[in-house]
Amino acid sequence: MATLLYTHPVCAEHDAGVYHPERPERLKAITAALAGEDFKDLERRQAPLARIEEIARVHDAGYVEAVLNSVPKSGLAQLDPDTALSPSSGEAALRAAGAILAAVDAVAGGQADNAFCAVRPPGHHAERARAMGFCLFNNVAVGALHARQACGFKRVAVVDFDVHHGNGTQHAFEDDAGLFFASSHQYPCYPGTGSEDEQGVGNIVNAALPPGAGSREFRQAWSRRILPALGGFSPQMILISAGFDAHANDPLAQLMLETDDFAWVTREILSVAADCSGGCSAGRVVSTLEGGYDLDALGASAAAHVTALMGGAC
Repeated sequence: MATLLYTHPVCAEHDAGVYHPERPERLKAITAALAGEDFKDLERRQAPLARIEEIARVHDAGYVEAVLNSVPKSGLAQLDPDTALSPSSGEAALRAAGAILAAVDAVAGGQADNAFCAVRPPGHHAERARAMGFCLFNNVAVGALHARQACGFKRVAVVDFDVHHGNGTQHAFEDDAGLFFASSHQYPCYPGTGSEDEQGVGNIVNAALPPGAGSREFRQAWSRRILPALGGFSPQMILISAGFDAHANDPLAQLMLETDDFAWVTREILSVAADCSGGCSAGRVVSTLEGGYDLDALGASAAAHVTALMGGAC
């Protein structure tokens, strides 16, 4: 298995303000966790800049331009109570989206079986014309639409194990039967979406977990609901919204996952990808960072996730 790692130094310069949980140290913790001998075989690539027209497959072009025009020359520009811009935020957001575009192209083109995009700001809460929940552009949805429109895949899936429901991704997909979205998340919790009766056109699967749920409930939700539905969709490419804030040590919610749960779910997703692609080395998977706010848990969980990507499904 060949695994690519996309990142860029400017993604650590996006700064939402003092004491904000979505802080530059998050990316630094992941970079440090992936610096050891176990990750020497990762092929590391710099994230390119996405073009506005590529992001506009998901977001209104006027919204994209408004966000970029709001980037301050100094200090902060607040887009909502949780989401702010600093002077490097525009380039960071374009590279976060550009990372997944490049990763999709590389995996679709056979340069690698999978990739992880260690980028920020995250994306899965961003709506078509609204920034929210620390997110500016919906990176994973941008990647999914690129996989369909530029790479020619007819069935593209996004699976999301962040502790918060990916409302922006669901809303981008819910009327399009060629796109599939599945999420496990704490419910009720921010952003208030993600109940199990939200099913789109049969292409949305939500596995809502109560506060305090742990490994057993998480693995059952994936084994019984999400993975069978994902396999039934038979995706040609799977994208992962990889949030690690369901970890027991994370401060922003109350799920109780352990580090190994992220390795387990990654292997299970790879197995579905392999089955849908005809063999162990044929699965196409691209993952991108979402949440995770305890730095030690984030670094360890991201390392477990990438280790599983490197090991493959077989």
